[in-house]
Amino acid sequence: MIQTEENLRPPHQTRQRRLVWEVIKASPEHLDAESIYLRAKERSPQISLATVYRTLTFLKNAGLVNELSLGEDHNHYEAVHTTPHEHFTCLSCGRVIELETPQFYDLARRLGAQQGLQITGVDLHLTGYCPNCATT
Repeated sequence: MIQTEENLRPPHQTRQRRLVWEVIKASPEHLDAESIYLRAKERSPQISLATVYRTLTFLKNAGLVNELSLGEDHNHYEAVHTTPHEHFTCLSCGRVIELETPQFYDLARRLGAQQGLQITGVDLHLTGYCPNCATT
């Protein structure tokens, strides 16, 4: 269930949680924990990497952040979107492209209904070559 920023109001809001949340929301990229930490540290030098990890867990559990596996040995994070989408990672350059996938979600729900399942989430990660790398 998608939550709202209400989860970051007192007593759950701390300055550090708000900072990590703002870093994630402001980024057009899918940041890993280390990148979030470095950006947060620019604004608040006393923040620790452990605090960033704890905050990411809190934000994920609050339904505000998605944790993504994009084919690397660590995860990335993004603010929860209101429209369904999945990710494509280029195997050559590492570019990540967001794909709007409402048809896929509809198909997953129909397939689930046929089996008596209630589908509440889909995790699909596509890999291949982007147009630039496919032509080289």
